Order: sequence, then C-alpha cells, then structure tokens
Amino acid sequence: MSNLAAAQRLTTALTLDLPPIGLTFTDTPPADIPGPAHEVTSACAFWRMAEQRVFYAPAETHNNCPIGAMVMGFPLTEQLKAQLDDLVVSMCDCSYLKAEEGDKIPSIQPSTAGILYGPLADLPTAPTLVLFWLAPRQAMLYNEAAGTANWTHTSILSSGRPACAALPSALSSDAPAISWGCMGMRTFTEIPDDQLLAAVPGARLDALLDDLDKVIAANETMKIFYERKKAELAT
Repeated sequence: MSNLAAAQRLTTALTLDLPPIGLTFTDTPPADIPGPAHEVTSACAFWRMAEQRVFYAPAETHNNCPIGAMVMGFPLTEQLKAQLDDLVVSMCDCSYLKAEEGDKIPSIQPSTAGILYGPLADLPTAPTLVLFWLAPRQAMLYNEAAGTANWTHTSILSSGRPACAALPSALSSDAPAISWGCMGMRTFTEIPDDQLLAAVPGARLDALLDDLDKVIAANETMKIFYERKKAELAT
C-alpha cells in the first residue's frame, strides 16, 4: 500500500484530528529534501513540524534534547553526555525519575545519521515508524486492533516519561505501542491534554489497518446491541 493510501485509510478509520507522520531513519536521505524549518527544543518537537512538510533532520539537530537524542539512538558527544547526566540527576533530585531508571530508558538501534520526517501521505520512503495522536475512544480501537485488548495476549506496550521511548519500544518489539506522554512532550509539542501518542512500526502498518477495519465493524455491532439494551431499560 502506498504511503498516501495508508495515511488516508488510517485517518478515516480512526477519524484522526491531525495527520499521521512517518519517520525514516536513514544515513542517505533522498536528494533535494530540505532541512528543518528552524531549530527545535526537543526531538518530539520535530513530530509537529512533520505534520506540515517533509524534511531531513541530521543527528546533531536533535542535540537540544539530550534524552531525545539518546532515545533516537544518535551518538552523543562528551559534552552532550555530560548534559544528559546532569539532566538525569536533576530529574532524580526532584523525584521525577528514580535513580535506577536512567540506564533502562530504551534507544533505537542501530544508529543512523538522521531522520527523514514528514506527513505519512507525502513521505517519499518507506517509514521506519508511523506516529499519530489518539483521543481515548480512538485509543480504545487502536488497542483492540493491535490485539492487546485480548485477555490471552500481553498488554499493549504503554509508557510515559519520556514519551519518545515509545518509538524504540515499538521497534524492538515489532508491535504497536502507545505513550501517555511526558511533561516535556506536552510542553514542547503543545499537544492537547486529551491526546496520547501512538507509535507503529512501518512494517506493521498494513496489518494494523486491516485489523482496524474488523475492530470498527465489531464495535459498531456491539454499539447497536448496547443501544437496544439501553432503550429497553428506559421503557
């Protein structure tokens, strides 16, 4: 399926308010792709920029957020490592993180020279990851389509701080993931408080879309049943 068709199908199925975006981790971006429109404070800020156009962000453009740069799998300079250490210490001092959590935060491997970002519909390459925002009702359908609402299955991969950790979690497990977000993500992306982050490995997107169709049809059937029961009790 083309990226355009997948984006249209995903947006329609979940009635997304914002366009899904694609991320392709690569050492060799397509020719004539511009860089970011401006400097950003965090890696997650690139997600909102990617809703507008396709661009290539080299590893070093993520360095204003040492945690984001680490999670994206980019090599850290000694200076950036020191900044990351200081940041983790500060987070522990204010009880935001526990000391033992620091080295447990996942990162994307193997490392690449940068990331090609853009609206999924316009991305000229196969996406490594597809990201989109979900309200609770949409997240319900997403959870069911991922197969992780099934009581015989493990729970859906979910996480909070840092929100970007959902990306390596999705890739390492080869499964859809979801993040409740983190204060940094909500500050830098300015995403509404009622939105969650979904991260899907690009190779799993077609299967997820097929399962979404089945889940939506099943939920419509159940809605009719429940509305009938509600009406019966009201009479």
